[in-house]
Amino acid sequence: MPAALTPTPEGFLRHGEPHLIVSGALHYFRVHPTQWRDRLRRLVALGCDTVETYVAWNVHQPSPGETTFEGFADLGRFLDLAAEEGLDAIVRPGPYICAEWENGGFPGWLLADRNLRLRHRDPRYLAAVDAWFDELIPVIAARQSARGGNVVMVQVENEYGSYGDDREYLAHLRDGLIARGIEELLVTSDGPARAWLSGGTIDGALATVNFGSRTLEVLAMAEEELPGQPQMCMEFWNGWFDHWGEEHHARTGGDAADELARMLEHGMSVNLYMAHGGTNFGLRAGANHDGALQPTTTSYDYDAPIAENGALTEKFRAFREVIAAHRDLPPLDDQLRHLGLAAEPATLPAAELTIEKVGSLRGAERFTRPAEIHPVPPAFEDVGLERGMMRLSREVEIEAVPRDGRLEIEPLQLYDLHDRAYVSVGGVALEPVGVVGDQQRPTDPATVDLTPVAERLLPGGGRCTVRVEILVESLGRVNFGPRLGERKGILGGVWQTVRFLHDWEVDPWPLEEMGEELAAALDAAPPLDAAPPLDAAPPLEDAADGRGGAADALPVLVGASFVADTPEDTFLDVSEAGHGVAFINGFCVGRYWDIGPQQTLYVPAPLLRAGRNEVLLLDLERRPTRLALAEEHRFGRAAHAHPTTEES
Repeated sequence: MPAALTPTPEGFLRHGEPHLIVSGALHYFRVHPTQWRDRLRRLVALGCDTVETYVAWNVHQPSPGETTFEGFADLGRFLDLAAEEGLDAIVRPGPYICAEWENGGFPGWLLADRNLRLRHRDPRYLAAVDAWFDELIPVIAARQSARGGNVVMVQVENEYGSYGDDREYLAHLRDGLIARGIEELLVTSDGPARAWLSGGTIDGALATVNFGSRTLEVLAMAEEELPGQPQMCMEFWNGWFDHWGEEHHARTGGDAADELARMLEHGMSVNLYMAHGGTNFGLRAGANHDGALQPTTTSYDYDAPIAENGALTEKFRAFREVIAAHRDLPPLDDQLRHLGLAAEPATLPAAELTIEKVGSLRGAERFTRPAEIHPVPPAFEDVGLERGMMRLSREVEIEAVPRDGRLEIEPLQLYDLHDRAYVSVGGVALEPVGVVGDQQRPTDPATVDLTPVAERLLPGGGRCTVRVEILVESLGRVNFGPRLGERKGILGGVWQTVRFLHDWEVDPWPLEEMGEELAAALDAAPPLDAAPPLDAAPPLEDAADGRGGAADALPVLVGASFVADTPEDTFLDVSEAGHGVAFINGFCVGRYWDIGPQQTLYVPAPLLRAGRNEVLLLDLERRPTRLALAEEHRFGRAAHAHPTTEES
């Protein structure tokens, strides 16, 4: 069979018939697999005829030599379900995807070779891409329309004009797709101006554009830059994503619907980015960098027409009304009934959770076991750590010297820290250093001030040898721009007074995989005394000023539970916790942070079970005083959170 889509100056033909594509972006790796069909049916109810998805390389190859197409990574099943629901599919295999996804989809292990350069014709990089595509592309090719499937469009790279202009690299990818059996329409996607299109397009692939507003201006540009072809918006940014420490983004349905109407009225095909955003489960959220790291939240709701929990929003209804002007759609209530959907998915009732136990992680084996010694602090990538934290430990001699009526100790300086460090000296916790949400604070070197705790460490002055423990946290690798491919860790070394400190014990913590281990550690840990009331609980930096040791037990493990008669969606309210990672029944739901805007974590029903459900938090910055279940997302900054630079 020939390819399904044929581009003409008047628009697309699908199997010879005029066709206006109305696609919705839905990333399989951001939705629990048992909910894929539900979310695909919601696209159908919206009026979409096509689903678009990226392919996240790091989901499928978590380590060198390991490839999986199971569970969250079962791309073939996702495409098959879409076909069963009558949806065509646009697949964007990258290898770079951006997507506010960790490292733009690239595996972290790819960065272990310090000489490898991403996204150009570096032979080492191309060899890795080719080996990955040898595994991936057959899954897509087998499901092409030409072979009886539903894949009608495949993208070459992604927004390459926002990164480089290596034509040989783009040609290599294009030719590689064809050689591996791709027969459907090839496309590229770039920003809506010559500056991007001139770098990201390639002969043999139809150019599409990405934008969120000013549709008529984009159409005028396209007439000049992309003449004689059908026009398509591959990413209609109808909402936006959140960074930690920012305000939650929202865009009215009416405003976005007006832009959608202009596209469709002018015959422009469209892919709604996002139709359904989903969740950055675990620690897979990426980050931007604009003067400072801007880590992305766990929620990828995106203010999309289909909310993170599948709820049909006001924007959904506004979009559906626009789409209905261009195709026959049944009444929404009738269609939902036919598809077996509820406009508002069932949710567990709101409830307060009893915190059953709080224990310090510092006495657990993870803190006490010996570890391999490295001459310098390694990068995460050097020790095979994709995401999570790294513990560095060694003995260090310190000296307290009287000066201006107080004891002073020279600081430790962490050079090229990526991203955040929690330092304990002689069992005394110091203020964390490094990235703090959207704060624009100097981080190189990140200075660990020991003087505030000098009286605790050396009350009479003099010298002593102490154990220094450094927990280094990755907040997500950059997914867009010139800093793509950044490595994590203390990349420049630890400096004390006049020299670097060498020979560190190094223990990688792959947090996403440590749910059972951390639960066992909490079971074995002696319970900490009851936490003070929230309004009396000092922030970590106050506890580290020499007046007491409330922070010395950090990080803490926090255990709670709840009973569900029937597993239904819920939202874990962590608004009175600090900063850390949450697990439900051993599954790493994601990161939380009291600086907001996200104060709840979406917990899909498939993660729950009838009966008792276990909640576990690893909190790095404070002892949570309250946990709860909520019936919807809460956004904002927690009442106890420290002000950002702009607010202080």
